[in-house]
Amino acid sequence: MAEAGLPTEAAAEGKPGGPSPESVPSGTTISRVKLLDTMVDTFLQKLAAAGSYQRFTDCYKHFHQLQPEMTQQIYDKFVTQLQASIREEISEIKKEGNLETVLNSLDKIVEDGKNRKEPAWRPSGTPEKDLCSVLAPYFLQQRDTLRRHVQKQEAKNQELAAAVLAGRRQVEELQRQVQARQQAWQALHRERQELAAVLKEPE
Repeated sequence: MAEAGLPTEAAAEGKPGGPSPESVPSGTTISRVKLLDTMVDTFLQKLAAAGSYQRFTDCYKHFHQLQPEMTQQIYDKFVTQLQASIREEISEIKKEGNLETVLNSLDKIVEDGKNRKEPAWRPSGTPEKDLCSVLAPYFLQQRDTLRRHVQKQEAKNQELAAAVLAGRRQVEELQRQVQARQQAWQALHRERQELAAVLKEPE
């Protein structure tokens, strides 16, 4: 019969899609992504068990009596498409919410927290004190960062000032050289004029 090839509700519940709590060794940590996939697989199997072939045929007894094979095909196709549609919707939700990255980050936070020796932060019950304890380290870090930026900027300003001073000295030196050459040229010009005047004097 067609019903013989289908899993019963007990069999469906006994075969979840992922590792069951009994099959996981003690002390083993399962990632939240795998737990989510296991929950989805278990849900789909229980959904198929809840809508078993027997219950399906009970709703369509007359058609099942006339076309048992087609009824089986319709049921199989319906269950397959239903499960595929649910998986597709869940995949879209995981993609839109970036759930895998978020869950993996949460796993990492939990693992890192296991290695911490200092006690985790807990609210004291006084909002002002809690706010200061959280914001004070942040503001101190920002202050140190600003100080480093100021020191770097001051060092750059000193370098620029030294470069400007060196440039001014070069300009002054060039001006002195130009002035000295101008004076030398003027002296040479006067000497030429004097020499020309001497050569033109009658004997």
